[in-house]
Amino acid sequence: MNAHFHSSAISIRKSLFRFLLLCICLALNFHVQAQSEKKLIREGNALYKQKKYQDAEIKYKKSLQADTNSMIGKYNLGNALYKEGRYSDASHQYENVFTSKEVDNKVKAQAYHNIGNSLLKDKKYEESIASFKNSLRLNPKDNDTRYNLAYAQSMLKQEQQQKQQQQNKNDQDKKDQKQNKDQQQQQEKKDQKQDNKENKPNQAKKEISKEDAEKILQALNNDEKNTQKKLIKKESSRIQVEKQW
Repeated sequence: MNAHFHSSAISIRKSLFRFLLLCICLALNFHVQAQSEKKLIREGNALYKQKKYQDAEIKYKKSLQADTNSMIGKYNLGNALYKEGRYSDASHQYENVFTSKEVDNKVKAQAYHNIGNSLLKDKKYEESIASFKNSLRLNPKDNDTRYNLAYAQSMLKQEQQQKQQQQNKNDQDKKDQKQNKDQQQQQEKKDQKQDNKENKPNQAKKEISKEDAEKILQALNNDEKNTQKKLIKKESSRIQVEKQW
């Protein structure tokens, strides 16, 4: 009985030892990962200051492999992408900051501010305005965000005016085209009428003076008298020529 109890006690001690050893290993691994993540972020920050943004991006991504929940790694990666001119990617990366456990309202406000800047660079003015407003709700005293909000609003107004001017120009062009088409059709109809008129036979009336008319009538009368005289002669001649018995 004592031997059995002694064996059980040894088994329990071994289990406890293995459990403690596992805890120590996990703690050491976490510590190493934490040290690695911080080291990679520091290296990324140094490269960022040297304006080597692509190299900094690589370091920040490696830091997130060591700790996927690193708020600083996500935020700084967004900054590197922004500096590379990859504004859409930067905007998405800043949004990832909100999923981190240690994020507070101050960091959220900064992330919204940077999202607004990224959208502003992409000329997505309405979305940019919404992000700046979100930032100001969390940090109403941020004058930089307030200035950027005003700038984004002015750019949106300018864009809307340009669109309206372009729409007015398009409408005027359509109106002008229709007017030109109508004028062309009217001119074609006018030309067609003129062609039809020119192709008809001339029906010009001859006008004679009163004096000429009297001369013509006189000539006709003279012709008629001469004709009658000839007929009389013929009749006389015919009557006189008779058969002699």
